[in-house]
Amino acid sequence: MATDRPLMGGRTLGAAALMAVAISLLYRSVLPSWLADLWSDENYSHGLIVPFVSLWLAYERRHELARHVPQPAWLGLAIVLAAIVLLLLGRLAAELFVMRVSLLVLLTGLVLYVFGYHYLRVLGLPLAFLLFMVPLPTLVLNAMTLPLQFVASEVAVTLLHALHFPALREGNVIVLPNAALEVVEACSGLRSLISLAAMSVIVALLMLRSLPLRLLLILSSVPIAVLTNGARISVTGILAYYYGAAVAEGFFHGFSGWIVFLTALALLSASAAALHPFDRAGRA
Repeated sequence: MATDRPLMGGRTLGAAALMAVAISLLYRSVLPSWLADLWSDENYSHGLIVPFVSLWLAYERRHELARHVPQPAWLGLAIVLAAIVLLLLGRLAAELFVMRVSLLVLLTGLVLYVFGYHYLRVLGLPLAFLLFMVPLPTLVLNAMTLPLQFVASEVAVTLLHALHFPALREGNVIVLPNAALEVVEACSGLRSLISLAAMSVIVALLMLRSLPLRLLLILSSVPIAVLTNGARISVTGILAYYYGAAVAEGFFHGFSGWIVFLTALALLSASAAALHPFDRAGRA
């Protein structure tokens, strides 16, 4: 019967420390601005905890990793070189997204080169989860934001009509008898969509075992985020109907964002619980 082996010996830890120093030097101009963007960009503030979640995911797989003997693969070296080329191209084009993604490609190549295919298979999810800390390019964000603004305003108007409140949508503006509410970029729901998508991966891993059901739950984060954001805007419209458009600003705007996200997270967990009876792998 096979026994678990220690994941890292002293020599491997030393090599890992050297690689960490090399990566820090190679990305010394990328990491500070990246951290600053995660700190200041409300759409990606969750990115600050993503590395810790990724480390936790890797730690949860420590026993599975210990059952494999490292078998370095030369393909990993090619991936490392490709990551360095991406970094250089990103610097030439001043494209932050490419430079940041190159770090994740580099980490993937290092795992494959040092430990082999078995380790990469086990650590694939923790590595992929790091993508949630990479802000999307501005062009992509802009392309997503405006459609989400239209969808959010449409959902809100539909809910207002269902509750028998008079409302008219003109683009991303909701017209009420005594006020007009503009669904601006901050109300598009993109922030909660990205954060909820990241949380859906964690909820899926904790509550489900079947891969198809996990994927279904992760995909369900999109309509849940859209619907809850539309409900938030409709509640704002109801308050504006009675108390004026000023109610949509200030404390209520920020506080309602947290309420909506917690509600969406609760709905996501409820969806996972509803899928659990169909989770044969989980019951096994």
